[in-house]
Amino acid sequence: MNKNFWNALGVCLWLSLPATSLMASNVLCNPGFESDGLGDSQNLVGWVAYGGNTYSETGPAAHSGTNYFKVFQAFTGSVNYSGIYQDYISGPGASYTADGWAETLATDQLAGQNVAWIEVTFRDVNANVLALYRSSQITTNAILAGAFPASTWTDMFVTNQYDLNTYAFITNTAALIAPPGTYFVRYQIVFQGDAANSGGSVYFDDLNLNFTGTAPYGNWNIVWDDEFNGTNIDTNTWTYDLGAGGWGNNELEYYTSRTNNAYVSGGLLHIVAQQESYGGQSFTSARMKTQGLVSWLYGRFEWRVSLPAGTGFWPALWFLGTNITTVSWPGCGEMDVTENNGGSPNFVQGSLHSGSDETAIYNFPPGGSVTNFHTYVLDWSTNSFIWYVDGHLYEMQTNWSSSLGLPYPGPFNQPSFMVMNLAVGGNYVGNPTVAQINTNGGFPGEMQVDYVRVYNATAPLKIRLTNTNNSLLISWPSNVVGHLQAQFNSNSAGLGTNWSDLAQPSNPVSVKPTNNRAFYRLESP
Repeated sequence: MNKNFWNALGVCLWLSLPATSLMASNVLCNPGFESDGLGDSQNLVGWVAYGGNTYSETGPAAHSGTNYFKVFQAFTGSVNYSGIYQDYISGPGASYTADGWAETLATDQLAGQNVAWIEVTFRDVNANVLALYRSSQITTNAILAGAFPASTWTDMFVTNQYDLNTYAFITNTAALIAPPGTYFVRYQIVFQGDAANSGGSVYFDDLNLNFTGTAPYGNWNIVWDDEFNGTNIDTNTWTYDLGAGGWGNNELEYYTSRTNNAYVSGGLLHIVAQQESYGGQSFTSARMKTQGLVSWLYGRFEWRVSLPAGTGFWPALWFLGTNITTVSWPGCGEMDVTENNGGSPNFVQGSLHSGSDETAIYNFPPGGSVTNFHTYVLDWSTNSFIWYVDGHLYEMQTNWSSSLGLPYPGPFNQPSFMVMNLAVGGNYVGNPTVAQINTNGGFPGEMQVDYVRVYNATAPLKIRLTNTNNSLLISWPSNVVGHLQAQFNSNSAGLGTNWSDLAQPSNPVSVKPTNNRAFYRLESP
């Protein structure tokens, strides 16, 4: 929290950051492996495994619960690496702590030159390492010295920072700080196997990567948003595609701009698919877009939404190049933040289409569904795309081609507009018949959008106070979405909650100093 005080003039100012569903104590998915099935398998929900021998196991050896992670070397006759990792969205300045419990059994004790540790790295948009932190190492010497006793669970804290080039120790610190350029943080288990095929395994359980301070996105701040808090859809932002014809996908709905199919209520945008005869079709829905009104070139795009489940539903948030009217699709490029086949509500998909097709699927942990509210994010930079669900990175694309023969990174180096729609039927959902959809669709189907936000790396989000011509000027970065609030009747008991928005203030805001106390805060969004 950034603070500036002008107490002598009775004015206090500070920043209020946006609430976000991504702020949590432990950001790891399945940190104790309890989301895995029982038994001995490589079903490591939420984790990416690499190397030779990585297993989710069940038994009394677990530190807590029933499951734990077991890793040992690949036995390749050369130095090799095995383990698991998980990536989480971040930004410069975000702060974390990390630890995890580890054990090597006396009956299968780490041997030879094998080494194991926990590692946290901060990475840029191309996954290059910007900062490296590790725990102490599990070695045969550490076991013999009693620093890591066999058959004993030991809590290993990630506190050692290393030089990226020499791997020399730099300092010991509990706070792991994301450096400039950070896009995500990686938590990783590493087992380095020696060339002598030495034996021994290590167990890990109850892993932690705790967000401890500063905004999760650091200096990524909101530069455009629609929170859908009013009573009407903003026509300065949104327009509609109208009609039927399949839209190139053999869709079965008729898109309208009626409030039957799209409206704002209760702080949500509702895009509704109806089962009704209209315009020669059996279904209606809405396809909203910012074409001709708002467009973007690069940024972090965040969408919090609940999607419908049912045969035939095809909800999506996506982007098309603003030049689509001159070069057509796919020459204009298409970026899919997320889409889903309503008949399979346990996964979503993120894709690029430009002449080549790049895509990946995110499977929700057991019990997860698109019908719950989730936060979907796409990072779009000059030569990379990264997709996240609830902060968990599941896809990165750095290579694609253009149907127009444009040099890389074309066509994704030009402005694009946003599209939100709920299709019914079509190729993506397997072309179910009208009869199948009528029987299993579950109408009406609703896409409920909490907000859409666009972030860019900006100057630090803070408010400034300057004295000009016997007035105080309150200012903040001009490209950051925020609204100034004031409170004039607080007392020594505290500020309370009696804040009120200033009516459409300019930036900067001129305030006349008085002997009375006044409190101001900038809230984003």
